[in-house]
Amino acid sequence: MSRGRRVREGGDVVELRKIKVAVESVHHEGGPPLAEPLRVGAALAVVRNPFAGRYEPDLMPFMAELREVGESLAVRLIEALGGVEHVEAYGKGAIVGEDGELEHGALWHEAGGWAMRAALGEPSAIVPSSKTVAGLGSRLMVPLGHIDAAYVRSHFGTAELSVWDGPRRSEILYGLVMATGSRPHARCGGLSADEIQGADGPR
Repeated sequence: MSRGRRVREGGDVVELRKIKVAVESVHHEGGPPLAEPLRVGAALAVVRNPFAGRYEPDLMPFMAELREVGESLAVRLIEALGGVEHVEAYGKGAIVGEDGELEHGALWHEAGGWAMRAALGEPSAIVPSSKTVAGLGSRLMVPLGHIDAAYVRSHFGTAELSVWDGPRRSEILYGLVMATGSRPHARCGGLSADEIQGADGPR
């Protein structure tokens, strides 16, 4: 019997080894201190890769099971940032251990992205993402974008996903990232957050 916690029984069960939630507060980046620090958070789960070391043609059942992981991480991260009303940017990422495929990380596009958008009230913008295959302690820089319009340049940023002891060769690290605002003192022009209109979501 595995010692990892199972998200639920039946089907391709997701076996959790570790969950991590981290929030950083950014007070300035060389300019004047911000009136309200920017908070950038990451929530991640390290899970057993049921396909490690072998080729599996049908990954869809496991992707469906991962939705519960996405829901849990989204709720934890939103709570850590103070609530839905504070979240202005988001992204997602995955690090697949060395015995897995990049495609195993791609399962997070639907499972993690769907869950996060649902928890935030179905914002319009696509969820930026990054994924890789790597070993213990690897750092993945995940792109951030505004939740309501992808072309809001002020909210283009990055957040780090990492855990010191993972992913192991037969594991996958799945993560969600969010931020409470724009880059400190953003001033590179483009569509501003207060100019977003309904049709701006996907562009």
